[in-house]
Amino acid sequence: MKNGLILVGEPMGLLIAQTEGSLNNVSSYDLAVAGAEFNVAIGTARLEHKVTYMTKLGDDPFGKRITTVLKDNKIGDEFISFSKERATGFMLKGRTSVGDPEIFYFRKNSAASTLNEDDVEKIDLSNYGYIHLTGILPALSEDTKKATFSLIKKAKKQGLFISFDPNLRPQLWKSQEEMIQTINELASYADLVLPGQAEGKILIGTDDEKEINDFYLQNGASICVTKCGSKGAYVSTKDGEGYMVEGYKVEKVVDTVGAGDGFATGVVTGLMEGLTLSEAVKRGTAIGAIQVMSRGDNEGLPTRQELKDFMNK
Repeated sequence: MKNGLILVGEPMGLLIAQTEGSLNNVSSYDLAVAGAEFNVAIGTARLEHKVTYMTKLGDDPFGKRITTVLKDNKIGDEFISFSKERATGFMLKGRTSVGDPEIFYFRKNSAASTLNEDDVEKIDLSNYGYIHLTGILPALSEDTKKATFSLIKKAKKQGLFISFDPNLRPQLWKSQEEMIQTINELASYADLVLPGQAEGKILIGTDDEKEINDFYLQNGASICVTKCGSKGAYVSTKDGEGYMVEGYKVEKVVDTVGAGDGFATGVVTGLMEGLTLSEAVKRGTAIGAIQVMSRGDNEGLPTRQELKDFMNK
């Protein structure tokens, strides 16, 4: 199998509050780049894998900043196009020392929301063996929803290994019913599904990790790994008994955003390298732990040496 990874999604400008408190009262921010699939792309590139990113950006400062970050991280941009009519999306993120930070999006009618089936038809997947998708892109518009289905079917037909993270964003969907139906249908095409316990509660009505895994395996996946927070992750395959992979101890939670993307990075790159499934999931828990101890959505994602040092502690 070819070993390159392709990701498709919406990278955004990210303004991170410099002080704690409501976003209404914040007056200064740090600038970065965000996006679930973007985070996985950064993490994969830092582990020295071939990776490319497909999206649409506005011809604006945020869009140019994103392409600069991609190039600086040696992430391919051959599948990126620009819109002169639509702007690049961006978001505000609060700072907090307890729980999840406050987030506010400015992404409605963004350039990425115009990604469509014609765009998917043009891309050549022949140089890639893996593709990682999330449930965010289909939530942006009817066009992106159709494009996501077109892409996942194309990848399936061409034999790519498909990993899928539900990555629920209820505020982007017209209704919870549409979200649940779409996410679970997309998951049926995936080889690997990466839900969280809280997502399972919404998507199938239970947060029991064994029941979540059983559902997605019966739904079509070959592997399901349910994230169980600090406990680690529960792993099941169609051919074997389920088991728990313990997580790493986190000294201090700095920022919970991006932990799931770090986890996905670890699992997917582990499989790309031929690690056993349990070893790949262990890597995922390590990168997830590293990420929550770092500020920002992807700044803490480790290099290969940093990951090795952390796992050997």
